[in-house]
Amino acid sequence: MDDELRERVEAAGEAAALFNALKHGSDPDVGAIMGPLMGENPDFRPHGDEIPGVVARVVNRVADMDEAERRERLGELAPDKLAELEAEDEEDDHVLPELPNAEDGAVVMRAAPNPNGPWHVGHARMPAVIGTYKERYDGEFICRFDDTDPETKRPDLDAYDAILEDIAYLGFEADRVLKASDRLETYYDHARELIDAGGAYTCSCSGETFSALKNDAEACPHREKAAETVHEEFDAMVAGEYDAGEMVLRVRTDIEHKNPALRDWVAFRMIDTPHPREAAADYRCWPMLDFQSGVDDHLTGVTHIIRGIDLQDSAKRQRFVYDYFGWEYPEVLHWGHVQVDEYDVKLSTSTIKGLIADGELTGWDDPRAPTIRSMRRRGIRGQALVDSMTELGMSTSDVDLAMSSVYANNRDLIDDEANRYFLVRDRDDDPAVELPVVDGDAPAPEAGHPPLHPDHADRGDRTVPAGRVVVESSDLPSEGERVWLKGYGCVRYAGDELVFADADIDVVRDGDVDVVHWAPADDGLDTLLRTVTGDVRGIAEPAVDDVDTDGVVQFERVGFARIDAFEPAATDEPDGPDGEEDLLAYYAHP
Repeated sequence: MDDELRERVEAAGEAAALFNALKHGSDPDVGAIMGPLMGENPDFRPHGDEIPGVVARVVNRVADMDEAERRERLGELAPDKLAELEAEDEEDDHVLPELPNAEDGAVVMRAAPNPNGPWHVGHARMPAVIGTYKERYDGEFICRFDDTDPETKRPDLDAYDAILEDIAYLGFEADRVLKASDRLETYYDHARELIDAGGAYTCSCSGETFSALKNDAEACPHREKAAETVHEEFDAMVAGEYDAGEMVLRVRTDIEHKNPALRDWVAFRMIDTPHPREAAADYRCWPMLDFQSGVDDHLTGVTHIIRGIDLQDSAKRQRFVYDYFGWEYPEVLHWGHVQVDEYDVKLSTSTIKGLIADGELTGWDDPRAPTIRSMRRRGIRGQALVDSMTELGMSTSDVDLAMSSVYANNRDLIDDEANRYFLVRDRDDDPAVELPVVDGDAPAPEAGHPPLHPDHADRGDRTVPAGRVVVESSDLPSEGERVWLKGYGCVRYAGDELVFADADIDVVRDGDVDVVHWAPADDGLDTLLRTVTGDVRGIAEPAVDDVDTDGVVQFERVGFARIDAFEPAATDEPDGPDGEEDLLAYYAHP
């Protein structure tokens, strides 16, 4: 890296560090700014190995500034970035639009999950938005399990509670919880009323035959059956006297409608596969989703429905039923699909389920899985995900959720409480190096004493034994050069040992040496850190052993992580040198 490029990296890195610190109200973090820095400056990428060291020195300078100094300096370096921060400060609290025709205390909305498995990250959008609207309008939040397809989207008995747990993790609680499979008799009653109103008929055409008639806008030969016959045949469906495919109940619409998908659509069909819930296992005549959902929305008083833009036909189908019954249709808002970056696994319940069955994922909470359970186990707060989902708004276009926005929101929530510790990673491309620390110009201290939190002196310091230490090999300077062991002091690399120089922090402030993390070789904790990209092993300082399970910490220069109890079955990796690791942690984010 030449001097000109180094100056550009320092200037861009300082602007990014200042922006990061001011945005989150905390000291900047190298890991958090590297992504945006490299993304905005593609020509930096060929020097990716050198840039973190340059940026680290800049970050140390920014960490020593107070907020006023940071704002003044950012205004000098990047006034547009300062203006962006000030604009964010002035934004209205509401990121979601007002609901049409909504009255306080009278808004009823529903999430209608299919309980065929725990939720992936994309599923969080619906409860996040509905829960937010409920709080805004003092409304009602219904969770209705649309579980009336025991065959192609077969319910998972564990998913009912898992989904309610996911909603609670997001910070909400449903005012009512319903299972559609408990309400079959209600749907049958409304089907009979629809038959009486001339709005439904039984049809024994094969799927291919009816499809040809529908596409040619020709009426089914069963369309004009007498209501008495339709009732008899529907009762036979309810009694389970037909096999799958033999008979359906259709809603009579407009057989010449310009949209073939709306022509005499199926309301009930026969399914031979028993429902997994014992209470519903004897039923064979099942409503299709558009009929079941439409009836339930009316009976539960839903005032506003949110659904995907690809489901516009659902409202059109259901309006035929509403017209027969003289019901008023709820307000409908459509939105596009949400895509999530970072993960290699598709946002698909069936895909994730298959990967778990094949042993490629260890479970729904595997950090590589794009699931809510995974995020919870990684120590990411539900509120961080809610904030990011609501920030997407209600666009009818497909939208991308950047996990970096979730991480930024989560950092705001946990940074103040997360104590700092050291973890030295031992990776194939960057192995940990064990070296003794020996006396030099001054006696080498027996331990380092870095603070538990840089902003909370009242929490005190940690004691990290020295003597023999481990550092990441990429942090070692050239032989004869110095490096600062954070919380300990300045040492000189002498090939097979680190020679203590002094504890004068001015060498760091002057930018003369890099600051690195370290851990004791003898008293450190063999650690398994589970991440989105796979498992990482390393050595953590012994004080981490005092952190309670579920506690969130920041491994300095690595990132935030949630401390977990060790479960050997949770990984296919071989055990550590002592038979199993001393510590299991789940990586959250930089």
